[in-house]
Amino acid sequence: MEIVYNATGRRKRSIARVWLKPGTGNILVNHKPLDSYFPRETLRMLIRQPLEIAGVVNKYDIYALVNGGGLSGQAGALRHGIARALVKLDSDMKPRLKKEGLLTRDPREVERKKYGQKKARKRFQFSKR
Repeated sequence: MEIVYNATGRRKRSIARVWLKPGTGNILVNHKPLDSYFPRETLRMLIRQPLEIAGVVNKYDIYALVNGGGLSGQAGALRHGIARALVKLDSDMKPRLKKEGLLTRDPREVERKKYGQKKARKRFQFSKR
């Protein structure tokens, strides 16, 4: 029986549940290959970042379920989840991943729109007369 490591990653309104198991480097997101789920190369690079820093690019298969938010937030959540799963797998990777800021949950969220305003901070044009 092979050991499977799981972790949860979050970013904006997205939540990613990640499972990591020994394999050949296949990444499945919501039952689809990484390339078809994330069309932008920059997002795919962002997701592979923790694997490259840890030096385990083609050693593990990743299966992830992601929901909420948009593609950018989902990619960030997936990156966070992969980094956390790698630390569960081998705690020696923690200092390297922490130094790169991959274990810290990005706390930035969208500011809410206020009443009497056009957006969160943008106002309606002021008229003196």
